[in-house]
Amino acid sequence: METAANAARALDAVIPELERVVWLGVTGLSRAGKTVFITSLIASLKNPGTMVELVAAHEGRIKATDLPPDLKSTIPRFPFEDRLRTMISEDDPAWPPGTESLSKLSLSLRTRRTSRDWLGRFEETIHLYIIDFPGEWLIDLTMMDKNFISWSGECLERISLEALDGREEAIAYLKHLKRINTEAKFNEEDAQSLARTFTAYLNARRAEGYSSCTPGRFLQPGEYSKNSAVLTFAPLYRRNHADGKSLYKIFESRFEEYKQKIIQPFFKNYLSKINRQVVLVDVMAAIEAGPGPFEDQRKAMGDILSVFQPGQNLWLTQWFQGRKVEKILFAATKADHLHSSQHGKLSTYPDGVLRQSVQRAEDEGAKTKVMSIAALRVTEERTYTKDNMNYHGVCGYLSGKEDSRHRWYEYPGELPDIGELLKEARKGEKEWRDGPMSFPKFLPEPRSRERPLPHIRLDKALQFLIGDLL
Repeated sequence: METAANAARALDAVIPELERVVWLGVTGLSRAGKTVFITSLIASLKNPGTMVELVAAHEGRIKATDLPPDLKSTIPRFPFEDRLRTMISEDDPAWPPGTESLSKLSLSLRTRRTSRDWLGRFEETIHLYIIDFPGEWLIDLTMMDKNFISWSGECLERISLEALDGREEAIAYLKHLKRINTEAKFNEEDAQSLARTFTAYLNARRAEGYSSCTPGRFLQPGEYSKNSAVLTFAPLYRRNHADGKSLYKIFESRFEEYKQKIIQPFFKNYLSKINRQVVLVDVMAAIEAGPGPFEDQRKAMGDILSVFQPGQNLWLTQWFQGRKVEKILFAATKADHLHSSQHGKLSTYPDGVLRQSVQRAEDEGAKTKVMSIAALRVTEERTYTKDNMNYHGVCGYLSGKEDSRHRWYEYPGELPDIGELLKEARKGEKEWRDGPMSFPKFLPEPRSRERPLPHIRLDKALQFLIGDLL
């Protein structure tokens, strides 16, 4: 026995520890829950007491979880500690602020192999790289196959329709555009005023729940100043005879510069490296916003997902075709805001809304999974009986109440059928047939940082995404 142990130690000394790198893309539109997902994912891997469905954690094979400093990166570090402190404060926990700029975090997982042969004695380190960025930037990927003429045409057609419906910001932009001669010599004051009026329109549209608000940097400029030349353009009516010094031609040039200097490097440097991907969808927010925003989100997410390359990362294809996305998880977030009896139906929403994208990914060889999750669970389930009827609801710290530190019971009701919603949305209905819908909003509860985070299916999500690597 001692001889065998000595031989094993000798082998460990000769053969180096194996290392692998995984780029995890956490994709989702604004307010889909990316920051909470990333923060909870890291915290749960560091303290995996509730990660029973993550096999490596359940078997105790995750030996260490580190957040090593990235000394070579010029990208700001994802503020994990600050975000976690905000979410699980013992005094006044709250949801973390939305992402406003690009950040990155690397997570190193040292695991023990499961093989029963001699390889089982070796440890392996998985380096997990996670990129966080505003959801508004993701929409910009839909601009890549458009020129200034086609992009302007789509924007102005939409603005005109919304002006007819009475949207003040749309009316204001069309009136402002009418006063300016876009074929005249470029004038910086006119350019800035048009860009400001168009940005005000985009902000109003986003506030109503619409997703297709390009350029995304107009809403979240990140490292750019709002007055940067590359962020100073707006959609214009086509002018075939405008000369090179006109406002029209300058805007056309800035549109192309925006694609080349902002969108293309962002995709090449970060998004093209992704080989495991999570697509987060805030189903309830889209339903609350109404048929128009619901349909707009569906189209936007489909266009975005068409940019990524699903498929298997075969050894040869990485050299000739670039990295492919091997696994894609489509997740409906905030499942804890509904009773578990509704989770099955909630899971059908990403599949129904993104069916073409899911099917395309599977056809290309990627493995896909659809589920509902809550990266940080903030409610408990309760059932009450009235008039011989059982009502299954949830209880937690309800947002908007004067006494926000008192637990409130809410019966969210039943989710409507996804097929019926899609029909109404595609018909262009202004309101849902059964009237406006709303869902309760809950806040995090005070808790100690030493306790493992409660969640709903975050462990299952991680098992699907990286379980094979652990």
